[in-house]
Amino acid sequence: MVKRKWLRDYLGIMLGTVITAVALNMFLIPNKVAAGGISGLATVLHHTFGLPVGMTMLAFDIPMLLLSVKILGTRFGMNTLLGAGILAVSIDLSAPFVPVLTHDLLLNSLYGGILAGVGMGIVFKFKGTTAGTDLAAAIIHKLTKISIGQALLGVDFFVIATAGLVFGSAELSLYGLISLFVTTQIIDLVQEGSSNAKAFFIMSKSPEKVSEAIMTELGRGVTYLSGRGAYTHANREVVFCVVSTREVSAVKDLVYRIDCQAFVIVTDAHEVLGEGFTTHR
Repeated sequence: MVKRKWLRDYLGIMLGTVITAVALNMFLIPNKVAAGGISGLATVLHHTFGLPVGMTMLAFDIPMLLLSVKILGTRFGMNTLLGAGILAVSIDLSAPFVPVLTHDLLLNSLYGGILAGVGMGIVFKFKGTTAGTDLAAAIIHKLTKISIGQALLGVDFFVIATAGLVFGSAELSLYGLISLFVTTQIIDLVQEGSSNAKAFFIMSKSPEKVSEAIMTELGRGVTYLSGRGAYTHANREVVFCVVSTREVSAVKDLVYRIDCQAFVIVTDAHEVLGEGFTTHR
């Protein structure tokens, strides 16, 4: 079972790195769109000195590989080595064969960002990384509550600014920012899933009646969270439940039917696992 999981992880990392390589060669590198990261620095060096992008990235990645083993563990380091190596080789080998579909900078920024985000999101989802600044983002994510996509955005901003200075084009930097923003959003989407469920926090004078109505009328599970009013210092039960998006209106209706003064918070719930939703595979 463990070996099967490792094999699945490695295959997922390979798939993600190949998709990322295609995104770079098809949209970003040929059009000088440096969307942050080691790939952005390698793109600058490629157009300035003619260096191969893949091998340049791998040369920069070696220190990050050593850091990943120390901070994130041996297994993560091996996955990093796998991801960085396959990405470097895939970029250089596929470059002559991947067609450049368009030279429109906006289209390249958008579609390059989307495809790279899908690829990198898959790599992260299978516990790997392609090293470089996305590894730094993974480390930040492990040490803080910042999402990988947001961490990557902050780390890569400096790289994009540098690329704009070297290429002498503020416009290219702006397009790089667009691509980076799209990439980070897609990474989080691939990792967390789309918002196909809503979480309710309900503060009511009749929590038992509200809970009973949700369980009997909607068939959804309910959890009591212990709460205490900061002003009144009164203890009360907070009703917590997760429902599908199509059930949001039904929950609101039954809550306010029971307690017209109830205080309700509705928030997105990403990748809900468990009974009534999807299962972890």
